[in-house]
Amino acid sequence: MMQAFLEFFDVYLLEAIISGILLGGVLALLALGLNLIFGVIDVVWICYAELIMIGMYGMYYFVQVYGLPYYMAAPLTILLVGVLGLMLHYLVIEPLLDAAPINQLLATGGVLFFLQSFATVAFGIDFRNLGIRLPVLAIGEMHFSYARLLAFLAALAGMVVVYLFMTRTYMGTAIRAISQDRQIMALMGVDTRKLYLVTSALGGGLAGLAACLLVLQYDVHPFVGLSFGPITFLIVVLGGLGNFIGGFVAAFLFAEIISLGGLYSDLEWGYVLAFAFFIVMMFIRPQGLLARRQ
Repeated sequence: MMQAFLEFFDVYLLEAIISGILLGGVLALLALGLNLIFGVIDVVWICYAELIMIGMYGMYYFVQVYGLPYYMAAPLTILLVGVLGLMLHYLVIEPLLDAAPINQLLATGGVLFFLQSFATVAFGIDFRNLGIRLPVLAIGEMHFSYARLLAFLAALAGMVVVYLFMTRTYMGTAIRAISQDRQIMALMGVDTRKLYLVTSALGGGLAGLAACLLVLQYDVHPFVGLSFGPITFLIVVLGGLGNFIGGFVAAFLFAEIISLGGLYSDLEWGYVLAFAFFIVMMFIRPQGLLARRQ
């Protein structure tokens, strides 16, 4: 039956579609963290991808320098970037909560350049990798990297855990409530500052999880965030800022466009087509595919 299925579809097309789905899972995880921050705190972290870069360096040092196994290094990296997200809110975002949005964007943009410069000075510009080589899964004539399969499954598991936290716990319910009406929650005596700090730590933790998955596929260097930051931001905007489902849909749309573009031309043209798709959709749906209700 599998052979007949593969004969019905062009095997390379089918491989590209499945690869797009696998890529979409990781992109959806990236968008989830950024959407969570905006949906609750109403601030976009322009430097979100640089938190991922710091997490990738953390994984590299935990595994290559300190000799920790991957399964022990990953929780430490998630904790590290979670604390970094907490510090980012406490030191940079909290003093600017009542400032104009442009000031908040400029502040997080400044953090972006600070982290890039810090990584350049502290770690150098050499490309480094984790040194872990996972095998390739062959299905007929199709081949898929185990690293990408693992990243997809871990990304889905992470999103399920976040969903359960947001829907089954008191703290998660409070976070969802404050994202819908901040003024009412403050009048009800809810400690909004505590919720903001928890949200920032959770958003940072998701960036740390993404770092643990991406470091299996990409070399680490100070500017690796430029590979993920722009595409993540466009996904969040296309899905509707703060809309989790919209970000999920947009992530898979972008991933399929990139993957299919890479099939019929090359990967760079896949990204060009994805950016062109974003521009067209901004004319058609300027508020995003599934923009939040005002």
